[in-house]
Amino acid sequence: MSDFISDKPEQVCILGATGSIGTNTLDVIRRHRDKYHVFALTAHRNLEQLKLQCEEFEPKFAVLPEAELADELASFIKYKKLDVEVLQGVDNLEFVASHHQVDTVMAAIVGAAGLLPTLAAAKAGKKILLANKEALVMSGAIFMDAVKKHGATLLPIDSEHNAIFQCLPEHFVEQGIEQCGIHNIVLTGSGGPFLKKDLNQFATITPDEACAHPNWDMGRKISVDSATMMNKGLELIEACWLFDVKPEQIEVVLHPQSIIHSMVRYNDGSVLAQMGNPDMRTPIAHAMAFPERINAGVAPLDFMEISQLTFDRPSQERYPCLALASEAMKKGGNTPARLNAANEVAVQAFLDEKIRFSQISELIQQTLTSTEYDEALTLEAVLAADKFARDYAHQLVQQMVTNH
Repeated sequence: MSDFISDKPEQVCILGATGSIGTNTLDVIRRHRDKYHVFALTAHRNLEQLKLQCEEFEPKFAVLPEAELADELASFIKYKKLDVEVLQGVDNLEFVASHHQVDTVMAAIVGAAGLLPTLAAAKAGKKILLANKEALVMSGAIFMDAVKKHGATLLPIDSEHNAIFQCLPEHFVEQGIEQCGIHNIVLTGSGGPFLKKDLNQFATITPDEACAHPNWDMGRKISVDSATMMNKGLELIEACWLFDVKPEQIEVVLHPQSIIHSMVRYNDGSVLAQMGNPDMRTPIAHAMAFPERINAGVAPLDFMEISQLTFDRPSQERYPCLALASEAMKKGGNTPARLNAANEVAVQAFLDEKIRFSQISELIQQTLTSTEYDEALTLEAVLAADKFARDYAHQLVQQMVTNH
């Protein structure tokens, strides 16, 4: 890592600017305008939020997938006399993510939609702040190869992976887990809003109940993933690729307070933990400024206010999605891509009140056992597996609706 610090602000492209990660990133940038400049903002459908962001940060580009939304944004830009070029279509996500003027890409698009632009950033050798776990879940080998081949820098944003990164020795990437004297990685999870809920009541859980996370303020899809602990399953897969470890070398521990974000256990008996208030601005600021430290606007952790820190093992009966994800990583090939596709369809169907909360894991399991395993790890094969599993899962949703 070079000690040279440029006096020019870092040019930042935010993929998924209107989501929770995107807005928190902009809050960190707002505090350090001398260090960072917003080069591009992208959004899916939250036009009103994007308008406000364009007005405040005046990026060079703003990208929306649909022409109608892009036209409305362009009219707003013209009315406000802002120097922002509005682009339309998913191809332009890759364009801004790989633009030669961009230094850093915050990859915060939720779901499979974030794969291609994040991969484009890797191939362009960018500094990637990875919040989109699906890029690694779907195509871990392809993505990591692109990072190495094109000299990209990859820094994790998920609070758990960022915590692990902070607890690892400096030369971990070159030396690996065994040479660094590491016993295993401990991935913590809150257990979501249903940690103590009667299992017999799972079939009646509503989307609003599933989205009411006790500690974190997240989007609805990620909140449901947290409730099922699929979020932790996807994080387990992501951790395997990020830190070059096997699923057996990762222990998942329930920690309801979300104060310890993850830990690394060493062979000499030491355990290093990263702690802090549950606020995504901490890992965002850490990755943006790495290896320096900057103010994130997060209150210091007050140990006098912490009454207790508790830990437990996750029950497979309560969290079947966690076991499905671990098995998918062990099987390898395109199984994780199919797992992710089925989960996205199942979660959306639950949010649309087409299936019950308890049917999410059933739908995923049926999709995995009824679609073909494929070892071919090309991008085309990954995308084909994603589509096939997605189509199959949609069919299962229709059957479940009919049999409701």
